[in-house]
Amino acid sequence: MDIKKKYFGLGILGGFALISIIVAIMIFVPLIAMISGPTTVAVIPVYGEIGYGTSNENVTVANPDVFNQMMDDAINDPSIGAIVLDINSPGGSPVAGESMLEKVNSSTKPVIARISDSGSSAAYMVASGADEIVASPSSWVGSIGVILTLSDLSEYYKKEGIDMYSITGGKYKDMGSDYRNLTSEERNMLQTMINEEYDYFIKLVAKNRNLSYEYVKKIAEGRPYTGQQGLNVSLVDYLGGKDYAIQLAANKSHMTNYQIYDYGNSGLFGFNYI
Repeated sequence: MDIKKKYFGLGILGGFALISIIVAIMIFVPLIAMISGPTTVAVIPVYGEIGYGTSNENVTVANPDVFNQMMDDAINDPSIGAIVLDINSPGGSPVAGESMLEKVNSSTKPVIARISDSGSSAAYMVASGADEIVASPSSWVGSIGVILTLSDLSEYYKKEGIDMYSITGGKYKDMGSDYRNLTSEERNMLQTMINEEYDYFIKLVAKNRNLSYEYVKKIAEGRPYTGQQGLNVSLVDYLGGKDYAIQLAANKSHMTNYQIYDYGNSGLFGFNYI
């Protein structure tokens, strides 16, 4: 046999052998995990403002699309027995928060929310869907409320000789523009919308935390609580740190010996077992 053909044939066989090994690992590792049971706690980050933006060197964004991908990966991985949400967020978009909450509520595996510095507003909404919430005594939690911020710069524009105006199609199209104040009709319209969103937020927390609507409305008021205060008013279940939350998650899935898969350090599908 020609020496070149010989090595070419060996190369093809070697390639097939490598592919066969990779396929075997992909098939048998999940199969072993299914037989022996889960051995891993997944830690999924919720860092920064919740919204549909993109993180960069100046801003960290908890994007629901990325979060939901990580949740799906953890839920579908048979080696993962429980999930810890590592939350440090002041809140953000209620729509983005609702998307993340739906994914948490759909989990077939135990989910523990761990709040570090802050788990407020939409971030607390996401945390409320977990089976248990762990916070440090000095964490800021809750802030169950809705805010719409507008500016009236009409006097400034007048002083600077700036003539601001708009051409609209629709009576309310320039509502909230900074070159004029709201009319009483517009103010009432926006207040009705804010009240509707606030009421919905309260209902979500009440349902997720197994509390009455009346009780949550009483303690909400848009105010933040410390972790200790949150424990006192049933917005938090335990006081502790990240390690305690991980241990609690492992206990929930009956794992005595376990490893940690931290998505926050390893990227979406990277490997960083601790």
